[in-house]
Amino acid sequence: MQVGTQPAKLEVLAAQLQTLPIFRNLDPPRVAQLARSAVRRTYPAGGVIFLEGESAPAFCYVATGWVKIVKMSPAGREQILYLWGPGELFGGVGAFVERPAPATAIALEAAELWILPRTAVRQVFAADPALALGVIEFMAGRIDELVQLVADLSLHSVTERLARMLLEQAEDDVVQRRLWATQSEMAARLGTVPDVLNRALRGLVEEELIEFSRQQIRILDRAGLAAKAIPAR
Repeated sequence: MQVGTQPAKLEVLAAQLQTLPIFRNLDPPRVAQLARSAVRRTYPAGGVIFLEGESAPAFCYVATGWVKIVKMSPAGREQILYLWGPGELFGGVGAFVERPAPATAIALEAAELWILPRTAVRQVFAADPALALGVIEFMAGRIDELVQLVADLSLHSVTERLARMLLEQAEDDVVQRRLWATQSEMAARLGTVPDVLNRALRGLVEEELIEFSRQQIRILDRAGLAAKAIPAR
């Protein structure tokens, strides 16, 4: 859903974009130019932002809410590639190549996004080469993340992947669970099915490494959980 914008919101957006590594070296007027071109859209929980195979947007900035990027099998099984939350930028492929979106983007909860159009990004790119280095670093980071995902799926067990995810997400040894963070969503992120994930969770609970509830997952033994994240030899 497209929503009208106000100058104050665009000023806030420009300030937010300026903090992102990809735009940090751009002159503020260039960043303001990008912000003025942005289109604000809102999506309900479960709303499709774009589908795999459709025209890919240039960049999307998440103002509020959470978004998942997924690949879907013909049978409907999901593999979550990324999760993006407030203050994060995703996309990029559509900024420079006429190529369909390689995956589907879905709002996990009510979300407000700013879409940066291809034309505006290209104009800034042509006018200020400083954007080139930022884009290269941005895309290199995405490639690194996908390589790590492939390695995790092929070289690590579900329990190892789960242990690593909990260690990475925990703040003060607690992983807060959002309303959409169901076992089905967790399984899709770890490349498995809910039944297998449930067994892995139950195993960590039985070994008194974690405490699991609907609202949160608490790490009880960080050293023990870290050992679980290491592949068995």
